[in-house]
Amino acid sequence: MSEDASQLRWHPLLRQWVAVSAHRQNRPQMPQDWCPFCPGSGRVPDQYDVFLYPNDFAAFTQESAPFEPVEELNGVTGARGSCDVVLYSPDHNLAPSALTVEQWGKVIGLWRRRSAELMAREDVAYVSAFENCGVAIGVTMPHPHGQIYSFPFLPPLVARELESAAAHWKEHGECLYCRILREETEDGRRVLAANGGFTAFLPFFGRFPSEIHIYSRRHFGSLADMTDEETGEFAAMLSVVRKKYDALYGFLMPLMMLIRQAPAKGAAGFHFHVEFLPVQRSATKLKYLAAVETGNGTFLNDTRPEEMAERMRALAI
Repeated sequence: MSEDASQLRWHPLLRQWVAVSAHRQNRPQMPQDWCPFCPGSGRVPDQYDVFLYPNDFAAFTQESAPFEPVEELNGVTGARGSCDVVLYSPDHNLAPSALTVEQWGKVIGLWRRRSAELMAREDVAYVSAFENCGVAIGVTMPHPHGQIYSFPFLPPLVARELESAAAHWKEHGECLYCRILREETEDGRRVLAANGGFTAFLPFFGRFPSEIHIYSRRHFGSLADMTDEETGEFAAMLSVVRKKYDALYGFLMPLMMLIRQAPAKGAAGFHFHVEFLPVQRSATKLKYLAAVETGNGTFLNDTRPEEMAERMRALAI
């Protein structure tokens, strides 16, 4: 395997794959005078609404060696997969919270189409649509965008959710996510907003300050299972949540947005949802994931979900 190619290395202590992609060191860092995502750059169409852009510094590629896992000390295999950039708008300075519901619908439509294409591949185990937003998160390009990765394995946190969901289904005969949604709805204190298809709430077990989850009210697993009506309702809920976040402190909220969907080969107990993980714990303070969180995996939440939900519900947007 080429020393310059991305590769997956087995971590025998945590039993998970680590992607080693040294070429990503060369990606640009918040360029001021040029953006490849803007019309006129020669890298994208001169006119577009939303656009799928192949990542110039992909950690997973179709050119990589196949994924042939060797789960042993110093085990190495190919990083077969894909990394796409999803351009939300041609407007370089548009915050995601300023996208219209109609524009969010176009973004979701692209997520759905690309997810279905990737899930149809034999060598794809999981498709992750996500967004990193804000300098504090480590964003390298300011243009509004998210990404879609396809993995040849199940990411460890997804695998852990699947195990929990399967165990709950076996023991109780019901979906764990449906139960969480039902109990959050009945309690009501942490619910931020709801419409016909989706409910947004600050989960009782939130790890990040003002962490919000969006759950589909109907039980389904992936973007491919979403109806056109639900797409519109999902777009409306995304718009509400992003506006609430930026209204909370009066500036662009640095956060991670994760679209959680079922594995490519399916999983009956998995339930479509979205997780927003912000790192702003007050108007002037960031939440750093230091030794306790990063080194030990135990999160310290500096905010109470009940109090933050009440505060965010009251925000005018």
